[in-house]
Amino acid sequence: MKTIAVRTSIEYEVFVDAGILDRAGAVIRDVTGGEIAAVVTDDVVANIYLDRLCKSLNKKGYQTPVFTFRSGEVSKSAYTYISLLEFLAENGVTRSDVIVALGGGVVGDIVGFAAATYMRGISYVQIPTTLLAAVDSSVGGKTGIDIKAGKNLVGVFHQPAAVICDSILLKMLPPRIFADGCAEIIKYGIIADSEMFGMLYSYPHLDIEEIVVRCITIKSGIVSADEFDNGKRRVLNFGHTVGHALEILSDFNISHGKAVAIGMAVETGAALKMGICEENCYNELINMLHRFGLPYKTHFSSEEISRVALSDKKRSGSSITLALPEEVGTCVLRKADMGDLQQIIELGLETVSK
Repeated sequence: MKTIAVRTSIEYEVFVDAGILDRAGAVIRDVTGGEIAAVVTDDVVANIYLDRLCKSLNKKGYQTPVFTFRSGEVSKSAYTYISLLEFLAENGVTRSDVIVALGGGVVGDIVGFAAATYMRGISYVQIPTTLLAAVDSSVGGKTGIDIKAGKNLVGVFHQPAAVICDSILLKMLPPRIFADGCAEIIKYGIIADSEMFGMLYSYPHLDIEEIVVRCITIKSGIVSADEFDNGKRRVLNFGHTVGHALEILSDFNISHGKAVAIGMAVETGAALKMGICEENCYNELINMLHRFGLPYKTHFSSEEISRVALSDKKRSGSSITLALPEEVGTCVLRKADMGDLQQIIELGLETVSK
C-alpha cells in the first residue's frame, strides 16, 4: 500500500492499494471514531460496490445507513444536498460519526459540503470510484454544489479525514469514463510533471497505480502550499475556465473530462498565440489528446464561452486568473481582464481549428 500525506489545516493521508475497498472499514476505524458510518453513493455505483463497502464497515462495528441518489451532474444540487442533511438527522448521525463518499466527483463534492455544514462540521472519508475523482476531486477539500448561475458556486473548503483509493476499481472502468480521468492526468503532466507525461505514451499499457500516486503527490504538494486557492493552487485550473463553460453550455452533455480536454487545447492554443507557450508543448498536448480519444475542438463561440465564464468562481472582480503552459511540465499564472477574455479564447479557438 502507498500513502501520500496531505498537510493542510486538517492533515490526512491518501491510501492507494489494490483491493483496499474490502479493507476500508479498518482504515476508517483507524482515522475516525463514532458508531455510524453513513454511506452516500449514486445509483450506478451502489449496484456495483455498495455491499462490499458496507460489509467492511460492519465488520468494524459501524452502523451503515445508506443514502443513494441519481447518478450525474444533475444531482449536484441544493435539493440533493438538503435531502442528504435530512437523512443524516433522521438517522441520528452525530458529530462523532462519519460520512463515507463512495463514488465519483459529484458524490464526493456533495458529501464534503454536507459534512462541512451538518452540525457545523463532521468527518468524512472519500472513496473515489472513478479515475477522475481519484486524481482530482477527492483530494484537496473543495466541496460544493451547482446552481443555475454556474458550477460549484456554492461550497466550502473542508478536508476529508482520509482518501481511500482502490486501484482495481479504476482499471475496471468503461473506456469513456477512464478517458475522462486521463484528461486530468494529462493536465498534471502539462503543468508539473513532464516525465509522467512521457509515461502516457505507453497507453493503453499504463501503470495506473503509479500514475495515480504521482498525480496525488503533485496535488498534495500544491494544496499543502495553498489550501484556500489564493495563489499557486490556481495552476490546477488549467483547462477549467473554458472547460466549465463548455459543460454548462452543453447542459452537461459534454462530460467534465472531455470539457477539460477541449479547455486545455483552447487555452494552450491561446498561450501559443500570445507567445507564452512553446509550439512543441501545444503539439504534444494535441497528440496526447488524440492518443486517448479526447476532443480538442468545440462548436461553441468565444462569445458564448466568455459569457458563461463571467460567472466562474475563478473570477475576481473584473479579472480572472488563467493557468497557461510554457512547456510540458511548466505552467504560469496570468491575470486577464474579463474584457479581454473573449479575445483570448478566440485566439485559442483559431489555433485548434487549423
